[in-house]
Amino acid sequence: MTKDQQTQAEAAAFRSLVAHLQERSDVQNIDLMTLAGFCRNCLSKWYSAAAKQVDPEFDYATAQEYVYGMSIESWKRDHQTSASDEQMQRFEDSKPLHAKISGY
Repeated sequence: MTKDQQTQAEAAAFRSLVAHLQERSDVQNIDLMTLAGFCRNCLSKWYSAAAKQVDPEFDYATAQEYVYGMSIESWKRDHQTSASDEQMQRFEDSKPLHAKISGY
């Protein structure tokens, strides 16, 4: 596989992940963080950081809109629920395993 082919495959995999997360609006970010150590916001930050290397004017809100498939305000209104005490405790307990995101 050439470097260009690898980049194309990685981009396609990323788009598939984003599409899957958009379809699974029932899965809360706090649960993703607890189980996988990253969430839609992490993915938005990774995307924003990569995009800024190509376009320094690219902003995090645009990355969030791409990953969420809508504005973050719409997402919170339509899909986000309040975290339970149990979810918050699992989140806190799993913090050492959360993704490290440079620049954020």
